Amino acid sequence: MLTITNVRIITPYRIIEQGTIVINEGIITALLERYVAAEENSGEWLDAQGLYLAPGFIDIHVHGGGGADFMDNTTAAFLQVAETHVCYGTTAMLPTTLTSEPDELLELFAVYEQALQQNTRGARFLGLHLEGPYFAMNQRGAQDPRYIRNPDPREYEPILEQYHKLIARWSAAPELPGALDFGRKVQEYGIRLALAHTDAVYDEVLPAVENGYRLATHFYSGMSGMTRRNAHRYAGVIESCLLLDQIEVEIIADGVHLPEPFLKLIHKVKGTDSMILVTDAMRAAGMPEGKSILGSLKRGVAVIVEGGVAKLPDRSSFAGSVATADRLIRTMVQQGGVSLPEAVQMMTINPARWLGLDQRMGTIAVGMHADIVLFDENVGIHYTLIAGKICYQKQG
Repeated sequence: MLTITNVRIITPYRIIEQGTIVINEGIITALLERYVAAEENSGEWLDAQGLYLAPGFIDIHVHGGGGADFMDNTTAAFLQVAETHVCYGTTAMLPTTLTSEPDELLELFAVYEQALQQNTRGARFLGLHLEGPYFAMNQRGAQDPRYIRNPDPREYEPILEQYHKLIARWSAAPELPGALDFGRKVQEYGIRLALAHTDAVYDEVLPAVENGYRLATHFYSGMSGMTRRNAHRYAGVIESCLLLDQIEVEIIADGVHLPEPFLKLIHKVKGTDSMILVTDAMRAAGMPEGKSILGSLKRGVAVIVEGGVAKLPDRSSFAGSVATADRLIRTMVQQGGVSLPEAVQMMTINPARWLGLDQRMGTIAVGMHADIVLFDENVGIHYTLIAGKICYQKQG
C-alpha cells in the first residue's frame, strides 16, 4: 500500500488543494480531502509537498523518443520509447507506425508482441496505431510516397483477421477509393478510425463520419482547407472538422505546429471535451537538438531538429514533432488559454474515453488504475507512477 499526501489533486471537476490518495495493488482505493500523517498509515508514505497530482498522460499518437522509433522494428526500440516518455508523465501510449512496405508492417506486429511482454518500466502499450498507408498523395507530409496506396481488401483483411487484437486505431484518408468499405471492415473488429493525410471536401467527410471516421489525426496538419473548384468554394477537412460536432480532434500542442491563435480557435469552436493532445513525437523527442532521422534507421528521412521541432534539412517544412506530454499541457495553459484541469483532461480523460478505457484509466477516482503523475507549477514532472509503482522520480 502507498499513501501520497499533501498533493493538489486534479479531478475532472476541480482541484482538491490538500488531498491524499491511497493505492493498493495498483488501484486507487481512497481519495481524501485532508493531510494524512505518516503515523496514520501502515504502508509506504509520500509527502508530495504541494505538488499537483493528475492521472497519467495518455498519448494516442507517438512514433518515437530517446533516439528510437517504433519503425526500427526492434524490441529495444519499443522499450526505449516507452521508458523515455514515462519521464515526461506519459503512462500509456499507442505505438504509431509510418507508411511502409507490407513485410515491414508484418514484422512490426511480431516485435510489438515481444515488447508487450518485456515492458516493465515504461509507459503501458494500449495497442498499435497504424498511420497509413492509405493516404492522399497531396497531403502525405513526411510520409514516404513510395508506400502510399489505396485501401485494398486483399491487404487489409488478412491483417485485420490475424492482428486485430494488437491494433487500437487506424488512420486513413476517407475519400480514397475503397476507404468507406475499409472503414466498415475496421469497425467490425472494434478498432477506432481516424481521418488523416486527406484531401477530402465536406461532401466526402460526411459519409466518412457515417462510416466511423470520427477523429481528426494531428488536426490542421496533412489535411485540406477551403479549396476552389471551377470557381466555387468547397469546405475542406479543416472546416468540416470545426463544423461537425461528431468529429473529435487531436492536436500537436507544441506551440510550433499550431501557434497560439490556432490553439485558441480550436478550443473556442470544439471545446475541451472534443480535444485530445498528442505528441506525434519522433525519435528526437527527449534528445538534444541537431541531426536526426524521421522513421526507421534503415529507411528513414534525414531531418534537423531546431527551435523545438524537426524540419527537413532545407528547412522547407516541418518533419516531425519532438514534443513531450508535459510540454503539451504547459503550452495549452500558457498559449491556448485553458485552465490546468482542462489541459489535463485533454490528455487523460478524453483519450481514455475515445479508446473506451475510461472505466479504468484517465481519472483520479476510487477504483481506477493508479497511473499517476506528480508535477510542479510549471508542469515539471517529479514522479510518474504506473499501477502504483514509481517508474520515474526527478533527481535532485
